[in-house]
Amino acid sequence: MAAAIMASDGGYDPVISKLITSLKETDNLSDEQDLGFLQNLLQSKELNALVNVHSKVAKINKDDRIAPLLSASMQVLMEVLELLAPRCHISPICKEMFHLLQTPHLQSVLLAHDAIAQKDFYPHLPDIPVEVDEDEETIKIVQLVKSNEPLGATIKTDEETGKIIIARIMHGGAADRSGLIHVGDEVIEVNNINVEGKTPSDVLSILQNSEGTITFKLVPSDGKLDQRESKVRVKAYFNYEPDGDPYIPCKEAGLGFQRGDILHIVSQDDSYWWQARKEGEKTTRAGLIPSRALQERRILHDRTQKEPDGDTKTENDDFDREMIATYEEVAKLYPRPGVFRPIVLIGAPGVGRNELKRRLVARDPEKYKSPVPYTTRPMRPGEVAGREYLFVTRDKMEADIAAGKFIEHGEYKGHLYGTASESVKAIVNAGCVCILGPHYQALKSLRTVQLKPYIIHIRPPSFEELKKTRTKARARSTFDETNSRGFSDEEFNEMIRSDERINFLYGHFCDDEIENCELTEAFEKLVTLANKCESEPLWAPASWVQ
Repeated sequence: MAAAIMASDGGYDPVISKLITSLKETDNLSDEQDLGFLQNLLQSKELNALVNVHSKVAKINKDDRIAPLLSASMQVLMEVLELLAPRCHISPICKEMFHLLQTPHLQSVLLAHDAIAQKDFYPHLPDIPVEVDEDEETIKIVQLVKSNEPLGATIKTDEETGKIIIARIMHGGAADRSGLIHVGDEVIEVNNINVEGKTPSDVLSILQNSEGTITFKLVPSDGKLDQRESKVRVKAYFNYEPDGDPYIPCKEAGLGFQRGDILHIVSQDDSYWWQARKEGEKTTRAGLIPSRALQERRILHDRTQKEPDGDTKTENDDFDREMIATYEEVAKLYPRPGVFRPIVLIGAPGVGRNELKRRLVARDPEKYKSPVPYTTRPMRPGEVAGREYLFVTRDKMEADIAAGKFIEHGEYKGHLYGTASESVKAIVNAGCVCILGPHYQALKSLRTVQLKPYIIHIRPPSFEELKKTRTKARARSTFDETNSRGFSDEEFNEMIRSDERINFLYGHFCDDEIENCELTEAFEKLVTLANKCESEPLWAPASWVQ
């Protein structure tokens, strides 16, 4: 059998050939079955093909003449897609390239290229276990240079043992970059000061009073936890300021943000405190923010405390009591040539959204279209059926509402108004931009994966500016349908109160807002946002992208 092996190994990889040759020299494989198994394995086409590919890849990485120019081609591809997206509707070449770069075969090739360029093909073998005396406690010494940057770690007292331990490591912080401090490590000394019996506040004081190099003496935790970053992005639906939060573990480690900010959630390991960065910021260190569960609990607690006084009560038809706005997972929604997102304008009655909608449609009637709403009120002098409204009987409209044929509907002064789903679909399917100006309560039914609307909140300026600009423009009141007159002060105040209620209840759903002070300026901004919606990748609910 040894002779047969020697005769057949000439075409194999040199290393495998040596292994086959050495089989005849071993004394340990007396079992004929073991010898046959190894022979078949080493002579198999699959193993030799894998070894051959590995050898060629390894050779490529050792040859400086054909070294990769970059190791992150997929990242470059994503950046190119963002640059191409706004040009797809004006350049056929850009459109073709945009779709080509999204094909799975091309992206798979680039992923394979990056893996080879980053040398991510070597086998990962487990560490060789080291026998340690169980009675002997391992100690590690870690030194970090103190700077203006926080160390990026928080500590706590273990409830069972009373010892000071590392509670969390902030992604990208000094402690994380060192790779030497891990969650669960026990702190023995800080700058040669024993911390036994001390509180986390005592240890924090030692750190704050230290200069230059800080030396930690630590007992390693049983196992290093996975510190890989997640790729989750969320849109914040509330304002947060860590300095005013009495419950945050470390105010210096907190990350403040405003409603509407996009946050990159890098860790959700903690049930109460997530780690996050603001999207687009260059800082490497993550900060602490309240988790969704913690923030929901706070909101429910605040409502319970305030509602008996009536301070936060709102009309039942204004607010879904089950809705708790905290975070919403988002992703970039890329525009598709020839398929446009509906533009939805919401705002208080009289704020001017209908006039803005009318001007946008008049600017390019072939591109921007608004569905004709249905109503049960009688036709007025000068109106034409099918132009201002589609006039139907109350019985007919109630039956269609019950059948789910309206995407939004409501009642005003005893008459029903609404927009039919088919009207919106017909405009979108025709390759036009659908412009809607519904009642704000309709947002919950409009904001769906089928429509993917771009929502803009039209807001009034201050009372003084509102009165000044409307008087100058001789604006007519929309609150009085029987007489043509200007707005009263009470109507201006009601407009501002209604806007504040809309912003509180539904403002977080809006993609942008426009203050309608001077109508010409407000319209120019609306045109800018409409062009942005159809030409740029924008953040949208993640469920709309998947």
